[in-house]
Formats: sequence, structure tokens, C-alpha cells
Amino acid sequence: MDADRQFMQRALQLARQGEGLVEPNPMVGSVIVRNGTVLGEGFHTKFGGPHAEIEAIRSAGSATVGATCYVTLEPCSHHGKTPPCTDAVLAAGFKRLVVAMRDPHPSVNGRGLQVLRGSGLEITEGVLEAEARHLNAPYLTRLEKSRPWIIAKWAMTLDGRLASRTGSSQWISCDASRELVHRLRSRMDAIMIGSQTALRDNPLLTVRLPNVTRQLLRIVFDSQAQTPLSGQLVRTMKEAPVLIVVGSEAPQQRVAELERAGCEILHVSAPTYRERLLFLFENLVRRGVTNLLIEGGAGLFGGLFDLQLIDEVHTFIAPKLIGGDAAVGVVGGVGLIDMPSGATIDAPEIRIVDGDVYLHGRVRYPER
Repeated sequence: MDADRQFMQRALQLARQGEGLVEPNPMVGSVIVRNGTVLGEGFHTKFGGPHAEIEAIRSAGSATVGATCYVTLEPCSHHGKTPPCTDAVLAAGFKRLVVAMRDPHPSVNGRGLQVLRGSGLEITEGVLEAEARHLNAPYLTRLEKSRPWIIAKWAMTLDGRLASRTGSSQWISCDASRELVHRLRSRMDAIMIGSQTALRDNPLLTVRLPNVTRQLLRIVFDSQAQTPLSGQLVRTMKEAPVLIVVGSEAPQQRVAELERAGCEILHVSAPTYRERLLFLFENLVRRGVTNLLIEGGAGLFGGLFDLQLIDEVHTFIAPKLIGGDAAVGVVGGVGLIDMPSGATIDAPEIRIVDGDVYLHGRVRYPER
């Protein structure tokens, strides 16, 4: 029905407002309607807070009896940080429930709808399901692939360089672009770089925005434990935690020094690059990491790209030329064979930011 799509679209719009606030939970929105009139709206506003259906029911008050409830994800039927939403849905006296998609979480996975159907509620499933799955792709990736949603971000010159032949890289992009980067960071759970980026750029990797206190888990993928003890990452341990991912080849004395400085060390002894990454990602999922931002360098970008693990890119292209065969390119690794087989950015969004070109979108890989 056109009306069902219309109200579900509104519920999806509401759901997106929880981005960066509800993880590791999914983004969920809800709209309550009777005879084409919206009576109440709500969305999941923060992790541990009331779910979308509860917020919408509170908004509608006693008008819920005999109304239709639209929700972007199946209501839960178990006790977690909040009581079961199925109880509240039944108590509200709805005539009908319209759901975009089932929740694949092992604690839900159809049980909520089974409870509601068993109580006589009329249910319609699958309205704008593709859009709902797109919205919660990070949540679904964490559940279905046991890894975070991986976002690669970089700033480069017009000729595709991350740094000059001497390693100089600050600053490629403009102030306005860098503010957007901090806004992107503010909705992430963790941020990761490779060891060479830690050595070359001495980054801080924190969120520096007014009125934003939430900080990320900062990760260095550093097989030989080269992260400098005098660098900004180690010196700012009290601002945000640092996780150093080391291999069996890392000198034990160096690892001990980083531990004494306050860094958390994750030992990964897997033999291949892929296995090391997947071990790390499984560890991050257990920590509740849904969105992982990668900020360099070319080796880490290349390794992830070769394994088709980059889900989304955000790139800032500055109107500058640096030149030089020895200048640092963006994506290393092996790469694809030819141009027709290249990965593409699906429906990219492009805008100009004080002269920089900001492009972002999800990665579509060629069929293997």
C-alpha cells in the first residue's frame, strides 16, 4: 500500500537520527497512525534508552488503541537493558503492526513477531525492507559477518597523493573539511591506523568538536610494536584508550614499554594478513564496535581493499598537486587486474567544501 510505504519512509527518517548514539544497537524509528493521521513518533535515541516503539507510544498517549504502528525493525520480546517491546505494543491496543524487517539478533530473530501474531495482532512485514537493511547495514554486518562496518577516510591531492616524497601531509585538506572529519569520527566506535601512519603523522585521532565528549577506541595495527612512546597517541592515554595490535614478531621489550605507558596490547599470532585482521575484528565485535573508521595508511587501505573489507569511503580531494614518483599514494596492496574489473562507489554523494571535493558512498566490488 502507498500509505504503508509513506509512513515507513518517515519511520526510517526518524531512525537515522540515532546514528552514532545507539550503537551497538540498530537504528530504529516508529510512527503511529490512525485514518491517515500521525498520532505519535519516536526513535531509539541512545544505547540503553527506550526503544523506538516505546517513544512513539509515549508520544501518542491513549490514542494508540485501534491505531497502526509502523516500526523499521521487529519489536524485541526479551529482557535486555529495557523490558520487551512486545509487551508495550500489546498493551497499547494497536489494531495493526507494520514492520520493515525482522531483527536477526539471536535474542529476537522472529520471536517478537511470533508473540504478537499469537496474541491476535494483524502484522504486515517487508515494507521498505531493502531501505531498512541499507540503513542498518553496519548492525547487520556485525551480526552476520562477525566484523565491524569498515569506513575508509582519506584526504588526498588532485594527483592522488597522501603525502609528499618526504612524508609531509599536514595539511592537505581545508579547515572546513577537517571539521567534517571530526563529525564523521564523532559517530564512530573506533578508529584505526597502520604503524607507518603512526610514525609519519604522529596523529591524535580524537574527536575535537565543541560539546562532544564521547571518544573513540584508538587502534594501531602495528605488528612490530613501532608506535612511538613519545607520540601523541601514547601521551594522551587519559583522553581516549589506545589498543596496539602486535604480531608474534614484536620485540617483547618494546611491547612491555607500551604496556607500561598505558596502552592495551592485543597479541595476534595468525600467520596471514587476512587472519590477523579477522581476529582483530572478532575481538572488536565482542567489545561492541559497530563502526570502525580507517584513516591510513596506504598499506592498510590496500590490505583491506584486496580482501574486499572496505564497506564505505569518505575522501577529500584538495585542489593541489604534489607530484613525484616517491610521493605516497592512497591505496596500496596488490590491486585489481584491469579498469573494467574495478570496484565502484555506489550512488556517491559529492559536494564542494571550501574548494575541496568531498565524495562519499558505499563500495561495490566486482563479482569474484
